[in-house]
Amino acid sequence: MESFHEYVIGDVLGHISGITSRKMFGGYGIYLDGVIFAIITDDDELRFKANEETKDKYEALGGEQFIYTGHKNKKPTPMPYWRVPEEIMEDREKIEQWAREAATLSKKIAR
Repeated sequence: MESFHEYVIGDVLGHISGITSRKMFGGYGIYLDGVIFAIITDDDELRFKANEETKDKYEALGGEQFIYTGHKNKKPTPMPYWRVPEEIMEDREKIEQWAREAATLSKKIAR
């Protein structure tokens, strides 16, 4: 996972000013200007926060919703994070647009 984290922070998102990360829940939280907008899961998936309005574009490119299964006494729980399609991860302009959109969404939810 460390090498995937380094790849995401350095190569995929490294050109975006204000990106930071920290370990959490067996993976990483990714922040833009202090606002969490993405996670790296323990199975090396980059996932951005999405909502009912933005999730369709993830689905259209094969992205899937993150289902948290780490609860001991609960059913699997859908989370508002969607796998970022490979083609978006490889496009510096699009990944920045998607990252900023996810961060803006996170700011709205936090209010």
